[in-house]
Amino acid sequence: MTTVSISGLRVGYGRRPVLEDLNLELGVGVHGLLGPNGAGKTTLMRVLATVLRPDRGDVRLLGQPLSDHAGLRVARRRLGYLPQSFGFYPRFTVREFVEYFAWLREMPSAAIPLAVDRAIERVGLLDRADDRMKHLSGGMLRRAGIAQAIVNDPRLLLLDEPTAGLDPEQRVEFRALLRELGLDAVVVVSTHLVEDVVAACTRVGLVDNGRLVFTGLPDELIAAGGDGDSGDSPIERGYTAVLRGAREAAR
Repeated sequence: MTTVSISGLRVGYGRRPVLEDLNLELGVGVHGLLGPNGAGKTTLMRVLATVLRPDRGDVRLLGQPLSDHAGLRVARRRLGYLPQSFGFYPRFTVREFVEYFAWLREMPSAAIPLAVDRAIERVGLLDRADDRMKHLSGGMLRRAGIAQAIVNDPRLLLLDEPTAGLDPEQRVEFRALLRELGLDAVVVVSTHLVEDVVAACTRVGLVDNGRLVFTGLPDELIAAGGDGDSGDSPIERGYTAVLRGAREAAR
């Protein structure tokens, strides 16, 4: 079942397009979003998070049209979002930080304490729940950010570079969490780490120059590459092969 639908999306700054004529449909599962710096990945994530309004196109999240104010409010209550960079009050404890986002998403007050502890436990920070945010390491801050994104058990979860700052063991644990979350939610992960895509994602999309140039299974992206393509792994060679082919076709 399609729960995210984008048609004819255009987003630009002034006359310069960042996303142009982008069409995308996503269902339940873990979707990896790849692309070089400046390709438009973060802009697309911000549109899906309802932070950025498109110039043109139809966007529907969880059946709700974002052009409708009531639909926008419903969608925001049912999504979770971890931006690439996020702010916080340094004196907040981890628990207070996650509670704050539960309140912003209009969760029932009685459900918040248990949901907060569960989210913090799922990212491995329960023993640091009462530590102030300013005392956390970079990796711990990232895990606190993931906790706030999942506290409301979102049906649409958007994670922009979620493994930045995580050590290898934490990345493995996070991939397992992604696979669990993707069983009954739409999870979109924007990342430069193609290994995370292979390990955790059911489908992958590749964005270049504001356009979606590939969608398919990770194995299909791997199959697009060959021994003559750049990269240290099969998925990297597939990635560079698709980019090269898209750029040659655009000339």
